[in-house]
Amino acid sequence: MTFAIEPIDPADLPESSPAYTHGTLVRGGHRTLFISGQPPWTTKGDVPADFGAQCRLAWDNVKTVLADADMTVDNLAKVTVYLSDRRYRELNSRIRHEVLGEHRPAITIIITGIYDEGWLLEIEAIAIAPDLEDGTR
Repeated sequence: MTFAIEPIDPADLPESSPAYTHGTLVRGGHRTLFISGQPPWTTKGDVPADFGAQCRLAWDNVKTVLADADMTVDNLAKVTVYLSDRRYRELNSRIRHEVLGEHRPAITIIITGIYDEGWLLEIEAIAIAPDLEDGTR
């Protein structure tokens, strides 16, 4: 069975962009990974002061969870980014595009209060990968 993650961009909705798709369709036998909200912290709990460093660190944490499940950012089907302030929208978008490249999972950005006041964002995601032949994760 063929496995694919495909963007869905209906013609009767506003045109999508290189960093946005209206939906994501997953076809074929697969494994699903639900990634809890990843804060911008190091293994020692340190949090950088500026948004750019926090955003890259949170994405690194997402990639670490993906790697542990034998996946990459190309396996992301859905990403939700929680921002503490609207002023981070553009930088968040640029960094997300750097991280994801041409891959366009379904994306939601929410401006909200974050669990820890020092965190300027948090990223959660859902990733999909083909079933493994040997039965491992």
